[in-house]
Parts: sequence; C-alpha cells; structure tokens
Amino acid sequence: MRLALIVAIAFAGFAGFSRPAAPKLGEVASSEGGLAEVLAVQQGDEQQIRARRESSNAAIAKHDTRGIGDILADDVIVVTSNSVHRQGREANEQSFAEQFRTRPDVVYRRIPSEVRVFAPWLMASESGTWSGSWTDRDGKIQLTGRYFAKWRKQNGRWLVESETYVPETCTGGGYCSHVP
Repeated sequence: MRLALIVAIAFAGFAGFSRPAAPKLGEVASSEGGLAEVLAVQQGDEQQIRARRESSNAAIAKHDTRGIGDILADDVIVVTSNSVHRQGREANEQSFAEQFRTRPDVVYRRIPSEVRVFAPWLMASESGTWSGSWTDRDGKIQLTGRYFAKWRKQNGRWLVESETYVPETCTGGGYCSHVP
C-alpha cells in the first residue's frame, strides 16, 4: 500500500507535492506485493511508450507535424540516419514539414523490439528497427536500420528526450550512393 501511494504521488504531478525518494530495490522486493506492483507499473509504462510510438508512426503517415512533435520533449536531441544533429521539438517539426513538402510520399516507421523502463527515475529505453521510403528524382528510395530512443516521464506523459537512427541498408537511387 505504501508503494502504491509513492507511485501515485510521483506520477500525479500536482503542484505543491514533491516526489518522494524512490524506494531501494531490496525494500521494494521485500515488501508484501512490492515487486509485483513495480512490475505492473513498468508493464503499464511500457504499453504507454509503445502506444505513443505507434501514434507517432501514424502522425508521420498522415504528415501531421504536430502529432509527431507530441511525443518529443521540448529539448529533444535527434541524430538522423545521415548524421544530422537536430535539437528541440520545434526544429524537428520544421524538418518533417520540409520533408513532407519536398518528398510528398515520404514515410518513416519505427518498430520497437524492446522497451525497458527504469521506474524509480521515470526513464525508459526503446530500441528497434526503422524504415523510411520516398520517391526521389531517380527512383524510389528505401532505407532501413536500427534506432535507440531515451524516454522520460514528465507530468505524467512519456516524452522522447533523444533518438539516434543508424542506417543499415539503402536501395533505390543516387541518394544511397552519396555518403553523408
């Protein structure tokens, strides 16, 4: 019961409440039902992160820059597949808007293979595969690779603090033969 109260206060985000110190793992595991409660919270958080990732994929498919930005922290850092470093939600939304303007059929999709939550610090990692495609002047471009994202729960919402995309394949045109 004490753990449930701690979790409720930590995630509530009410003004005037301070987040209590996280219990030590040994304390949680030894409390009655403590480990089960922690695992349940972590599974719920994992499901929220996966759902937020899927909503971002849907926003990209619809070319909805605000929907894309909805999962990004204000100061997010993104390292793209061609090693461009972009900081901030607004800069990332603008980059997507430009891609949608110049590549009308562009789509990207991220498929998480693993989401790991560290509940005491309200952080999580996500890794998986990504793909992107668009039509360029000389044909259809297909990119695939791996990605890693760091999430942080802020005011009850999971937000991406950083993402890194690593390309593994590129096929379909001159774009693929130019090293970034």
